[in-house]
Formats: sequence, C-alpha cells, structure tokens
Amino acid sequence: MHKFTKALAAIGLAAVMSQSAMAENLKLGFLVKQPEEPWFQTEWKFADKAGKDLGFEVIKIAVPDGEKTLNAIDSLAASGAKGFVICTPDPKLGSAIVAKARGYDMKVIAVDDQFVNAKGKPMDTVPLVMMAATKIGERQGQELYKEMQKRGWDVKESAVMAITSNELDTARRRTTGSMDALKAAGFPEKQIYQVPTKSNDIPGAFDAANSMLVQHPEVKHWLIVGMNDSTVLGGVRATEGQGFKASDIIGINGVDAVSELSKAQATGFYGSLLPSPDVHGYKSSEMLYNWVAKGVEPTKFTEVTDVVLITRDNFKEELEKKGLGGK
Repeated sequence: MHKFTKALAAIGLAAVMSQSAMAENLKLGFLVKQPEEPWFQTEWKFADKAGKDLGFEVIKIAVPDGEKTLNAIDSLAASGAKGFVICTPDPKLGSAIVAKARGYDMKVIAVDDQFVNAKGKPMDTVPLVMMAATKIGERQGQELYKEMQKRGWDVKESAVMAITSNELDTARRRTTGSMDALKAAGFPEKQIYQVPTKSNDIPGAFDAANSMLVQHPEVKHWLIVGMNDSTVLGGVRATEGQGFKASDIIGINGVDAVSELSKAQATGFYGSLLPSPDVHGYKSSEMLYNWVAKGVEPTKFTEVTDVVLITRDNFKEELEKKGLGGK
C-alpha cells in the first residue's frame, strides 16, 4: 500500500511539474494587420501585460496580407505556440486560417474583425472580441450633433459628410450608427451625404472628401463621419484645402488623435472617441491563455463597449488612464 501511495504521489508531482513547465514555456501569438497603427500597438502592449501577469510569452507578428498570415501561422507552430489571437487583414481568410490552425492543433481567437466563410457568412464558431461598432457610431453621431448645437450652426447651411467603407462590416456599422443617431437627433436626412473611400487612410479619405466638397459648394458647415481617425482627418484636411475654417468643421472619431489635438491652434478635428484597444489586447490574450492552459473555452462573442470622448481639453488625462500617456 505504501508503495502504491508513493507511486500516486510521484504521478501527481509529475503532473504538477508538467503543468508548471507548460505555463513557464507557454507561447501564444498575437497577429495584427497594421502594426504601425496606434490601435494595434496598444493591443500588443496589453497582450504583453497579460503575458507578464499570467505567465506566458507573446509572439507578435505583423500580417498585412494573406500570404504573410498563413506564413505567420507556420512560424508560430515552429516556435511551439499553442494558439493565437488575430486581427485578420481580410475576413475572407477565415476558413484558411482556421484550417491551418487546426492542422497544428492551435486555438484561434479573432479580434476586431470577424472571419467570414467563402460565401461571405460570418464564422460565428470562432471566438470573437470586438468593439460595439454600432453603439460607438451612435455616440459619434450624438457628440457631433451636440457640438453643432453648441456652436449655433444653422442646420439649413450644414451637412454631414460620411466617408464610408461599407465592404468592411465594422466600418459599415460604425458609420451607419453615426448617421442613424444624427437622424434620430433631428438632422435632415437629405443633408447627409455619403462618399466611399478607396482606402481607409488620410490620402484615400482626402480624395473622397474633395470629390464631395466640389458637389456641394452651398454647404457652409460640415460634420465629418468616418470609420477611423485617418478617414476623418482626411476629410478635415480636404475642407482646410477648400478654405473652411476650423470653426466650420466638426470631425470626431477614434484612436490616433494625439498630434491633432496637441496642435497650438484648434483644427476641424474636434475630438476622438477613444475605444479600448487595451481591453481588446488584454482580454483576448487572457481568454486564449485560459483556453489553452486551463481548458476554459471562451464565449463566442465578447462585445467591448467602453469608449470616452477625448478633446483638446481632456485628452492627456484620458490617455494617461489607458496607459497611453507616453504616446
């Protein structure tokens, strides 16, 4: 009996040691499509924080296209990673990403953008951490309307320029939410103009906005809506080029606004809705860790609603709260 007890103890000790070795050497990937964007830099920063808090190594890889995405999964497998969080460069890569991950017995969590299958249907079997784009868009619309009223603009001389990217689900929900909130507040629907951008960056939005401005020379005040700060900034730059003053433009959106809000003179970029890349980075990494190390399967959809309006008056303080004060 004594020998049997000893044997059980040895087995138990071996299991504990094996688990502790796994935790000590556990590697998890975090793949993002645009590492130069502050949003993704912040996600990486807080994924690292989760790694330090929980005891795993984060392997960070940029995946700007499909080929690099699939190669990155090969690299993760070669380095012994047990799973990864990914913001895919193209949601249609979902099936290929899942198939490759399964081949290596790796767990996958999508962040920011949901995978879609070959028919364009959402792959809701893959756990997803995503901002509540519609709700954040609605808040954007409400804040635009509030600031317009504060400035005492004549609605008849005002219009909304919505720079859209409707092929991206998150972008579509963001801008639609904003336009819906403006209409609900009483802004005339016939004065809400949509213009698609070829790319979700400043040059793409600048070109789109210029094409809209020349069509509506009668508008004296513009509210600018876009899916990210770059699209809103592109719109603001276009209005500046056409001679509009900052007091006649209100653009609000969400992440990379620090340099604009820090300028000595106010611009048409009134403020930014700061979402929670910190929550996305930490939460998705923590969920993946619990899934890999403890067998706790994550919920299929985690919606992040935290958002705060930052303006010239409060942005330093609010960024500090997010741990972004050094940016």
